[in-house]
Amino acid sequence: MKKMNSVSVLMTTLLLTVPVTSAFAQTTQVDPVTEKAKVLASKIVSDYGASGVQYAIRDHGSVVLSGSAGVKDKAANSPVTKDTMFGIGSVSKVYATAAAMKLADTNQIELDKPLITYLKDFKMADERYKKITPRMLMNHSSGLYGSHYENSFLFDDNDTKTHDELLAKLRSEHLKADPGEFSVYCNDGFQLLEILVERISGLSYSEFIKTHFSKPLDLSSTKTARDTFDRNKLAKTYVPGIDQALPVENVNLIGTGGIYSTAEEVSKFGDVLIGNRTDILSEKSAKAMQSHEYRKGIWVPEESNIFNYGLGWDAVKLAPFDDYGITALSKGGDTQMYHATLTALPEHDISIAVLSSGGASIHNSIMASNILLEYVKKKGIIKEILPEKTFPPAVKVDMPSELEAYSGLYGATDKTVNLEIKNGEIALPALFGGLVPAQKFVYTGRGQFKNKEGNFTVSFDRAKNGKTYLKFNGYLSFPGLGQMVMATYEYQKLDRNPLDPATRKAWEQRNGKRYYALDEKITSVGYVNQALLTKEITVDHGYASGTKIVNPNKAVNVIAVPVMSGRDTFDLNFHQKNHQEYLTITGQSYIREDAIQPFSQGNSAIRSIPSNGQAVWYKIDKQSAGRTLTVKAPSSGEFAVYDAKGKLVNFSKISKNYSAVLPEGGLIVFGGNAGAVFKIDLKNK
Repeated sequence: MKKMNSVSVLMTTLLLTVPVTSAFAQTTQVDPVTEKAKVLASKIVSDYGASGVQYAIRDHGSVVLSGSAGVKDKAANSPVTKDTMFGIGSVSKVYATAAAMKLADTNQIELDKPLITYLKDFKMADERYKKITPRMLMNHSSGLYGSHYENSFLFDDNDTKTHDELLAKLRSEHLKADPGEFSVYCNDGFQLLEILVERISGLSYSEFIKTHFSKPLDLSSTKTARDTFDRNKLAKTYVPGIDQALPVENVNLIGTGGIYSTAEEVSKFGDVLIGNRTDILSEKSAKAMQSHEYRKGIWVPEESNIFNYGLGWDAVKLAPFDDYGITALSKGGDTQMYHATLTALPEHDISIAVLSSGGASIHNSIMASNILLEYVKKKGIIKEILPEKTFPPAVKVDMPSELEAYSGLYGATDKTVNLEIKNGEIALPALFGGLVPAQKFVYTGRGQFKNKEGNFTVSFDRAKNGKTYLKFNGYLSFPGLGQMVMATYEYQKLDRNPLDPATRKAWEQRNGKRYYALDEKITSVGYVNQALLTKEITVDHGYASGTKIVNPNKAVNVIAVPVMSGRDTFDLNFHQKNHQEYLTITGQSYIREDAIQPFSQGNSAIRSIPSNGQAVWYKIDKQSAGRTLTVKAPSSGEFAVYDAKGKLVNFSKISKNYSAVLPEGGLIVFGGNAGAVFKIDLKNK
């Protein structure tokens, strides 16, 4: 027992000898909802990578809780306030959905008519595209490959290329599934919704949001990346290893993720989405957005989940609220720098928004759910908060031999894995970006394999489309935040794909090779993390990075996994130019690492951007390694330097430092407008 200091002794004596008045008791009473919010927000800042967090609860149209944690600006040590703005990422999708539903309210569109009724120039190299409807864009069942990210996330740059070129790029692309066959997360659907809103309304999308939502709702801090506003109101963003704040991130996929706002204003828009502002959106449309769209196609049978798509919503039956008989809606969003969640209880007219700089939307979502449970308990809507689920350790039993037939090659977007089921055991790689670590699962009966702790279960489902999926169902615990349940299809069993000798040889030479993006502007957020601009090819039994090899230079997507693991699929197309190999993915060009030229040169030289405007990459060879590079860049130009492990050494767009010591084995990339000239000075240290 710790020794009490004199202040502690004095306070204890006073409390024992002086009667506590009712007034004193009232002033020291702690509100459990406020306290829960403060604790969880502080935990996200201290342990989960956020620099600043903001949250707000709205009940029957009024803000009943508004708070924050962390800082808006580390250098100034200024706190986050209720007026600090954040990017809300994919929470923007419910705004795009509401915009389209508003057009449906006025009979300007019908949700189940073909999209080509309204977008005459929407064409694809797959006749099935004619069956895509606006509803399918909203519920992720269009069958589109997923996302065109080129020049979507830029620093201080509102380039509209990704918006302007989407229809042109789709003309040469195919679908991954029949429209309506199943729902899998799809950003391009909401980009098409953005274009649809513009075509039908005659307004730019940003102007539509301002005219029909921001002005009537008095959302003074709800803006798009295309709007003019004081960017100093935005929370600063940071990445590990760089002390200074980053430039402002513009997400130019506005319908998908390009809105900025505050927690109070996002919760106010939540009132629209649950049908409480019929002057903005009809109750009929709000109800339609809450429909259980996910069940219209192939889906995991488990009902308790964080994923069950409505129109725009990630969840229309969010766990754990279903355990209490409460309908909860949820939408999360992540950009490279900002993270957000909106959760609403439509039957009780309550909504909560949690926004952050840094961290992840999954953390914000758990925080939002646990604060809401505390709030509905305080209101008497529920009596008690149920304890977190606990599980007995897995007990291995004899496995029927026929389950060994599920062994084989499995795939998801950008990856394949060989699963061997032997002696009632399966070893699985890490899932969900490492949230579920690599581990062994043992057979426990009823077709299920469990991990040692018993909280994760995998099994195999043969769906009505004839495909076999590896299903994951588990409870993930986040220390200090809480627990969440997730049920998804993680992998799809792949058929054998034997290759002829010439094709096999061509792909074996690519196995393990890296290709570097050429079309990404030098203002791209991607240059902060080289991995975002790199595609590494892995070849396995006739498949390459999750695609099926069809000839020496082409591999096509065959991944058709519902929910999340089949999102953002692609084809691989290779071609030769000047005896160098290039890769094209969703219209973007990449150069093979072997084709990147060494940076060796004299003390001074001139480098320029080619007429096609593509970035120029160089290897840092022994002759230039250890020397100090100083660059005189044009107004449109910047450069980045990476070490041999791909770690950023200097990115002039952020640092404004145009000098760097070159690490051996690293890379340099220059970018700017076509014809831009860089003057180079290279000296010994």
